[in-house]
Amino acid sequence: MASNFKILVQRHSDNLHLKLAGDFDGTSACELLNALKENCDDASKIFIHTSCLKDIYPFGLDTFHRMLYMLKNRPTHLIFTGEKAVKIAPERNNLFNILIMP
Repeated sequence: MASNFKILVQRHSDNLHLKLAGDFDGTSACELLNALKENCDDASKIFIHTSCLKDIYPFGLDTFHRMLYMLKNRPTHLIFTGEKAVKIAPERNNLFNILIMP
């Protein structure tokens, strides 16, 4: 994992907020996926905040996009916010409702 990567997990009623900070590499992507799996069961919307991300490495991005299918049976509203939202959000697909709020 990038030594400076952190995820702050917060709940507000049935919404899950994940604030990402630091560099996003392959291990960071796996950590994000694990945080999603562990925390999203009863969340109706998942907000992924990207304003505190620094460098986003192609391998981390590819890992996140390829492995996101693991959440296909979970809540389907993924909302990406912040400066890096456009870069980290996957392309729209049939598994999730994806909203980008830069």
